Amino acid sequence: MEEVFRQLFESLAGEPLAEASELSASGSHRRYFRLRGASGEKTFIGVLGSSQSENEAFFAIGRHFASKGIRVPEILAIGDDSMTYIVEDLGDDLLFDLLAPCREKGSYDEAERRLLCKVIGELPKIQFEGAEGFDFSACYPQKAFGERLVNFDLNYFKYCFLKATGLEFNEVKLQDDFDHFREDLLCDTGNTFMYRDFQARNVMIRDGEPYFIDFQGGMRGPVYYDVASFVWQARARYPEDLKQELLDAYLSALKKYMPEIDEETFRSRLRLFLLFRILQTLGAYGFRGYFEKKPHFLASVPAAIDNLRRLLRIPFEAYPYLNEVLTQLTSMPQFYTAVEDKRLEVTIYSFAYKKGIPVDESGNGGGYVFDCRGVNNPGKYEYYRQFTGMDAEVIKFLEDDGEVTTFLGSVYSLVDAHVARFIERKFTHLSVCFGCTGGQHRSVYCAEHLASHLAGKFDVKVRIIHRELDIDKTL
Repeated sequence: MEEVFRQLFESLAGEPLAEASELSASGSHRRYFRLRGASGEKTFIGVLGSSQSENEAFFAIGRHFASKGIRVPEILAIGDDSMTYIVEDLGDDLLFDLLAPCREKGSYDEAERRLLCKVIGELPKIQFEGAEGFDFSACYPQKAFGERLVNFDLNYFKYCFLKATGLEFNEVKLQDDFDHFREDLLCDTGNTFMYRDFQARNVMIRDGEPYFIDFQGGMRGPVYYDVASFVWQARARYPEDLKQELLDAYLSALKKYMPEIDEETFRSRLRLFLLFRILQTLGAYGFRGYFEKKPHFLASVPAAIDNLRRLLRIPFEAYPYLNEVLTQLTSMPQFYTAVEDKRLEVTIYSFAYKKGIPVDESGNGGGYVFDCRGVNNPGKYEYYRQFTGMDAEVIKFLEDDGEVTTFLGSVYSLVDAHVARFIERKFTHLSVCFGCTGGQHRSVYCAEHLASHLAGKFDVKVRIIHRELDIDKTL
């Protein structure tokens, strides 16, 4: 795999590949790497796909979107088997991550609201201009939203979530309402592009502008699905007034393409797709949580249930039994509190030796303390004293020197083995400390890179504490 990236990178950049750092892939089976050249100036994103057909859908949609002026990462090079490819590096500013402080405090400032409205204001262009002249036969796994997809997602909800809760229900009566619900969803599917996973995790922000990623699952389909996905994304936890603000922003942008739109009819149709999207999301959370044993997905269930609870304030009278089952579901006590996330938590410290080794707050003891003072120190030069190990200037200094890469390679081997064993034994905490002279350059660089490495390779929680910089953050 690395050799394929090396060949693609060097033919593209005209210089040797110096580093391939794996990035976190969230829930995707694809693997992402930041590829950096020997000069340190050129970086690209290398992708190792899990499906050739899915990759080819990404290529087709991405090129078409770019031709329409839709901001997507430029596709720069593709391997002979279409399983590996290189795209433009858009940076690290994921919209979902940028909004983390707002989610934590439960309110969104004016700047964040403007940014969200700007993003959803781009959606009609994707839906309408993205469909113009596009051959939907290039889509994967299917070219259009239809009966098969609806049946799949409703059954996904029933078998992967509803049955797993232990709630008793009549399958025949539920299927009758599912059939009616499917007919209503499919009565008007339109000739527009359905992104299918339009959410804050799939939007990058660069120079204040949104760029759209992970659209390879798109197909021809109704506009309502993507609006529901973005505005009512369970993990986003947007307050009700912001949801309405986002919907108004979308409708305003939509009028460029549908000047005579009946907003009342639109909102009525949207409500059906919101219900469908919530059921599909619960199915996904159930599969990942109950069957794949990834508890952080179950931790998101209460937020999705809360969306459903709010939606059911006005009953779905056309589907009486489905409405009854869902009402019972939202009343189950386990969905009023978040499921405890029992994944291994790795706490990574940077520190200055002159101030002592950090205290293990978990009380478990153990872990690693790595001494970075054997690595060439940028802090001995006046120019670098204004920077930290998170700044590009220090990163370039350390990586050009090369000692830190060899050092971290050994660290990765030790810590990877430890993490794998702790996960197997269901331990809950591991600490890793990096010390240097001032706790500002080498130790900070190493802590950041180990954190990214672990987050990309393992299903663990990662907390970074830069003690001397007074920074405490969670990936």
